[in-house]
Amino acid sequence: MLLGRLIGWLFIALSVIALGWEIVDSIDNGGWQITALGKLWFDIHPGSLGLAQVVVQRYVLPAIWDPVVITVLQWPAWAMFGVPGILFAWVFRRRRSDR
Repeated sequence: MLLGRLIGWLFIALSVIALGWEIVDSIDNGGWQITALGKLWFDIHPGSLGLAQVVVQRYVLPAIWDPVVITVLQWPAWAMFGVPGILFAWVFRRRRSDR
């Protein structure tokens, strides 16, 4: 239970950081633009993004990269961290019997 809550709060913190990154990037560019998960990943560490592509295409399933992973990488970064974070925090929340 505690580990699930910690993972949830970690994802929520990453979501807030990604939203802050998006705000700073929008201020620098002079207009609001949603930062995709793939762009954020590329800005932070481009080599690991390329490595992830190679691993998925070579060892997992080549056909999964283009329709699935590319689509997910185009979604907003804050949403990709925030939604699972909220779900984890809610599912593993403290209940009255836990106290």
